[in-house]
Amino acid sequence: MAARHVLRVDAVLVQAVIAGALSFAHLHDLAAAAGQDGWKAWAYPVSVDLLMVAAWRRLRADGPSRLAWCWFLIALFASLGANVATAGFLDLADPPALLRLGIAGWPALAFLGGTLLAHSADHRLPDEPGPAPETDSVTDLEPEADPDPGPVATPAPVEEQSALPPADPAPAVPAVLVDHARKVAADYRDRTGAPIDTDTLRARLGVPPHLADAIAAQLT
Repeated sequence: MAARHVLRVDAVLVQAVIAGALSFAHLHDLAAAAGQDGWKAWAYPVSVDLLMVAAWRRLRADGPSRLAWCWFLIALFASLGANVATAGFLDLADPPALLRLGIAGWPALAFLGGTLLAHSADHRLPDEPGPAPETDSVTDLEPEADPDPGPVATPAPVEEQSALPPADPAPAVPAVLVDHARKVAADYRDRTGAPIDTDTLRARLGVPPHLADAIAAQLT
């Protein structure tokens, strides 16, 4: 049985939608009262909201910035001013000349703000300078080089050794072991037709390598 998807209503999202719709409507009414009729009255709230979103995204992406904060506050003031103006503080049937001037100049101002936010370099607020790192007055100081080090002493030549160290004497091999080795070597020759090698002899007798070499030397 397929799971049923339950639609969960987010109160914060609902509140944001209601507030955005009311602000959008107030901006439209104010633009229409200032002489912007038809589609132009609907374009004003879109322009204000887009400028505010662009400035907020710049703040979220690049951190604190004078440019982003400036245009965010301008868009917020335009939206808040429309809400206040449509609450009965102004006569929308006969709006003042200053309001008409602001509405008429908003497209150029919004275009300038959007262009600067999209193509300007990052202007972040200066960070507070941190404390300078402390340095150790003893360990961090490098020793000064001596300008005249003087003659460099050369080591005395090492005398070459006149003779090589004596080689280790060959180990003594008991005669019984040599006789046994001869029988093993003869048996190997009878079966293979070839003389026995040192590794095979050592494996058959179970002796160390140096002793096997000494026995093999006596068999030749």
